[in-house]
Amino acid sequence: MSEAIVIGGGAAGMFSAICLAENGWRVTLFEKNEKLGKKLFITGKGRCNLTNDCTDDEFFSHVVTNSRFLYSAYHQCPSGEVCRLFESWGLTLKTERGRRVFPASDHAYDVIDVLKRRLIRCGVRIELNTRVDKLMTETTEEGLTRVTGVFAGGETFPADRVVIATGGLSYPSTGSTGDGLRFAADTGHRITACRPSLVAINCAEADAAALSRLTLKNIRLTVRDSKKTLYDDFGELTFMPYGISGPLVLTASALAGDRLRRGNLTAEIDLKPAVDEVRLDRDIIRLLTDNANKDVIHAVRGLYPAVMVPVLLDRAGIDPRSKARDLTKSARRRLLLETKHFRLTLTSLRGYEEAVITRGGVSVSDIEPATMMSKKVQGLAFAGEVIDVDALTGGFNLQIAWATAYAAGTH
Repeated sequence: MSEAIVIGGGAAGMFSAICLAENGWRVTLFEKNEKLGKKLFITGKGRCNLTNDCTDDEFFSHVVTNSRFLYSAYHQCPSGEVCRLFESWGLTLKTERGRRVFPASDHAYDVIDVLKRRLIRCGVRIELNTRVDKLMTETTEEGLTRVTGVFAGGETFPADRVVIATGGLSYPSTGSTGDGLRFAADTGHRITACRPSLVAINCAEADAAALSRLTLKNIRLTVRDSKKTLYDDFGELTFMPYGISGPLVLTASALAGDRLRRGNLTAEIDLKPAVDEVRLDRDIIRLLTDNANKDVIHAVRGLYPAVMVPVLLDRAGIDPRSKARDLTKSARRRLLLETKHFRLTLTSLRGYEEAVITRGGVSVSDIEPATMMSKKVQGLAFAGEVIDVDALTGGFNLQIAWATAYAAGTH
């Protein structure tokens, strides 16, 4: 029986180890943490959105980087197959809004527990608290490089197949510290520049901090540079002490993050996207008329969250203690424009400590797409976030992990 080693006990690592064992390999799984699935435990706010039950076209439309590279791997193990496998292993699933698939228990731990039980049933040897320090390779008679094992815990472990599934750089507290990227670079693989993705964004405006923890729902966010619109969508956004976060912002970080690294961008929030300017003006007039003797700060609260009113009035140059009946047409116009075009200057992405995923990784040019095997080192494969592929939120990144792990562990 041939020996296989998997480096990394996250989603991709556990899944590829199971696939290898079920295909006749004697497998050892190395994890430097004290337990398996440390990052998986916190995904989906602890609920683990493990895939998305969407069509093939919808899946690929949500892949941001190198979607074509994933065609073969995804079709070997699409979302439906992932659901079938987990259910056959004893995990009950449910599908929620946006076709997001979760464990019925709403506990990520149950996903990890199912994978652990499957590893044990398949006879995978699990080495916890064991960090792999380097890959062992040799040059064949034909002049090719072949992996021969790993060096870990002060000793050498021989293997005919090694799968690197160490994750990227996001959430380093869970162990994602770039080990796999280093292994790949040391063996001649190209590494695409990495950055945080699906992450909050810093803003320049001081008044945004006054809105900290305010969540706006059903708003429109548009991100632009000086030449074009980079992102435009409806949804939810949360102000933070440093800037903005929330589902819309995470997606914007994935689609506009590369451009943001080259200079500031402009974000514009439409607080009332369902209302055109004519109707909004009528609504403002009605509130001012109905509350003519009140201070403006109290008169317009029916339109906005209370904490946002002072900020909007300040931006519009309106004295909050002026009477509603005294508000001029031009002042009303300025308030309307701030409502429809609340602008922020985006300055930078937040760091890896807060990023859901890593953008960049081992270049797909150095990996066989059907098998995840290295084109440079015989017997070496990659799976999961260590590869230069990433997607938007909604279970798509974990689906990438399962699909690439399946390809790496099946061939």
